[in-house]
Amino acid sequence: MLILAVLATSVGILLGLLGGGGSILTVPILVYLVGMPAKSAIVTSLIVVGITSSIAVFNHARHDRVCWKTGFVFGLAGMVGAYMGGRAAAFVPDTVLLLLFAVVMLTAAMAMLRSKRSRPTAPPSGNSRFCPAQLPILPIVFDGFLVGLITGLVGVGGGFLLVPALNHLAGLPIHAAIGTSLFIITLQSGAALAGHAGHLNIDLQLTLLFTVCAVIGSFIGSAWSGKISSQSLKQGFGVFVLLLGCFLLYREINRESIAQMHSLIQENWQFIFGAATVVIVSLLYRLWLWVHRLQAQ
Repeated sequence: MLILAVLATSVGILLGLLGGGGSILTVPILVYLVGMPAKSAIVTSLIVVGITSSIAVFNHARHDRVCWKTGFVFGLAGMVGAYMGGRAAAFVPDTVLLLLFAVVMLTAAMAMLRSKRSRPTAPPSGNSRFCPAQLPILPIVFDGFLVGLITGLVGVGGGFLLVPALNHLAGLPIHAAIGTSLFIITLQSGAALAGHAGHLNIDLQLTLLFTVCAVIGSFIGSAWSGKISSQSLKQGFGVFVLLLGCFLLYREINRESIAQMHSLIQENWQFIFGAATVVIVSLLYRLWLWVHRLQAQ
């Protein structure tokens, strides 16, 4: 129980410090350390991440590090995706969910390791100086929906995707991106829990312990946010997440999981085709934006 409390506190510290990342550890901790089924671990993770982020965001807001308008636009799109992901999770076997989670972890690790240096940090007060008056609505809606879908499906907050998107797409300084990311994660976690409403199965005592420790850690992380180089921390954490993702793939890939994935594709090929089409269209749109930015330079 002591080890669990220490790990939960570490999750909160990373959430407060980086605006994400800590939540990606919650599901593996609950599945492999506690022995919780994958769906229960995902729901518990959403509760822990949602409550911890909602508390951590107030500390960032006190220091004017939250852009509310940007957060609402991104968050509302994310809530739609998170609800849909939560509903879809009920039809996906636990083993397949863990494999999807491993893929998300590897993607997160690569994003952390390849991330470029962030935009300079703006002054700690007067957020109107760096919160954009006009937003690129379509890219933000696309990104918000996709991140929300991941949140609902595998129970991660998506901060590892949100912070770079807010930093580079919306033009927020890194500390404002972290604070705004926590606000978006709060909205997405609530919507994802609504999507999981038909199959909620949690251990209240364990969830309370994990949440309290994570909240304490989030205060520590928020206090350290302006004092520790998030870039260096992100690089080190990216290596750790990469190794953990490889472990999950090694642990979960077997004949049974391959058979489950084959059966899942056969039974839901129309839904999978539709979802893949949405993803491909959004990626093509982002590619179009990138090409036009290159031409404009």
